Amino acid sequence: MTDTDTVRVSPDAAAPSRPRLRYAALVMMTLTSFSLVSAEFLPNGLLTDMAADLGVTPGQAGQTVTVTAFVGLVAAPTIGLIVPRADRRSLLAVLAAAAAVSNLAVAVAPELWIILVSRILLGAAISGFWAMSLTVSMRIAGPAQLGRAVMFTTAGVSLATVAGVPIGVLLSSIADWRTVFVVAGVVTAGVALGLRILLPPVPAEKATRLADLFDTLRRPGLALGLLGHVLIVFGHVTAYTYIRLALERVMIDGRPIDETGIILMLALFGAGGLIGNVVTGGLVDQHTRILSAAVPLLVAASILVALISSGSAWVFGAAVFVWGAAFGGWLIVLNAWIGRQAPDRLESGGALVVVGFQFAIVVAAGIGGLIVDLGGVLPAYAVAAISSGVGTVLFVAAARR
Repeated sequence: MTDTDTVRVSPDAAAPSRPRLRYAALVMMTLTSFSLVSAEFLPNGLLTDMAADLGVTPGQAGQTVTVTAFVGLVAAPTIGLIVPRADRRSLLAVLAAAAAVSNLAVAVAPELWIILVSRILLGAAISGFWAMSLTVSMRIAGPAQLGRAVMFTTAGVSLATVAGVPIGVLLSSIADWRTVFVVAGVVTAGVALGLRILLPPVPAEKATRLADLFDTLRRPGLALGLLGHVLIVFGHVTAYTYIRLALERVMIDGRPIDETGIILMLALFGAGGLIGNVVTGGLVDQHTRILSAAVPLLVAASILVALISSGSAWVFGAAVFVWGAAFGGWLIVLNAWIGRQAPDRLESGGALVVVGFQFAIVVAAGIGGLIVDLGGVLPAYAVAAISSGVGTVLFVAAARR
């Protein structure tokens, strides 16, 4: 039995035809995810400058990231309900334009509360994009190459991690943090135009109802798989949020790792994410079953190794690289699996993936911080490894069903 025999596919998905990929459209999906994710996490690298300019604490300035995740949790399942008949190409262009407005508003905002309100637009744009991305990817590439199309979309996330936020920090050292958001706004506006020009028309699915989300969850194994997804992402976010604290325990020649070593470790994670994205995207359409087990298992195992290897920079670095590679492929595996489990409910499936992701981020932000404050980084990493491991078991069980 082959990997692809383990999942049910629609008659269209089983057809031998492999339509020619629209690479210009796929590159636009990469650029869109890159610009949106970069904008989401720009405050992480600019917190000190933002806080000083606005007269607030770094913790208060950090809520500019939290608000986007919370808004995304609410927006993901409702975007399709609000505009049930809108062409998804036009919808993505509008969402990118809203993100551009958000970035420009942040750039000129005199007070923190205005920035937080402005970031609501960005949160809605990000979740709306991810909720619709599976449907758009299917339209661009067809069922037989869905995994490869999703690879292009998720590549933007890895690129944002490796280059987007660091470029923002570099620009802020040359100009100031407000200029960074102006540049982000201009780039995102260009992305909105590119989406409208280069994407093919993407008709909406049949009128979406809230009941469709619950009906989708009743598909065999889907609810169990999404629960595993939440636990895997919770473990990842909990560990990655406090990776700086974990790195400070790493020793090189008997001495704590220095700033250069920390930057190198973070770069290893980003490089691993890019490689994992490409490799997983190239294999997932033919080897869904194997990757459904291997990818989340590597996430859990690498977090566990990072937990117990603080005495060796080489082992910790290898764990971080594998961790980045595995998580870089996770959304590709998950979306490809959902595309086969519910090919007629791609928007609902995509929305549920985003809801699970954002919910995991919000919960991890609260619980992870509490664990670190009470017990330090080691208990946080232990919880992260256990959560990811349990999530892997649940997802594998769901995939086999």
